[in-house]
Amino acid sequence: MASAYFAGGCFWCMTPVFIDSGALRVECGYSGGSEAAPSYHDVKSQMTGHRETVRIEYDPEKLSFDRLVDIFLENVDPFDGEGQFIDRGRSYTLAVYYLTEEEKKTATVKIAELEERAGRKACISVEPFRSFFSAEEEHQDYYLKNPEAFERELKESGRKRR
Repeated sequence: MASAYFAGGCFWCMTPVFIDSGALRVECGYSGGSEAAPSYHDVKSQMTGHRETVRIEYDPEKLSFDRLVDIFLENVDPFDGEGQFIDRGRSYTLAVYYLTEEEKKTATVKIAELEERAGRKACISVEPFRSFFSAEEEHQDYYLKNPEAFERELKESGRKRR
């Protein structure tokens, strides 16, 4: 089993796309900031420097890191540097947190290919993984626990159209 970390805006919205693509587990949490054990309120209020992040647990024999980056890019607006869809601020900006130099290279190449096709610069940070703090239990598997509210979030945010 391996892990990968992606900040794709609202972590509720990123969870099912990875599960539906074959990830074994997706956990919501926070990465990229300086405060230890941040709370949802503090992260959402832009007080900690963290981004909402998902930790993907996957079997590399069945789902490659390369494919995970593709899934990530297919489910975000890579050209929005201010957040994602209706969610604004650093905590909703995009990042790939790499664990190895090979992951860094994969993410960097995929982003460069996207930029070449689009003819413009993507707003995706590629950073070394430092830490991950699990979000509160109410945020885990939100799409299963609150299907109506989750569907409303997808529609109202504009992600459903993506």
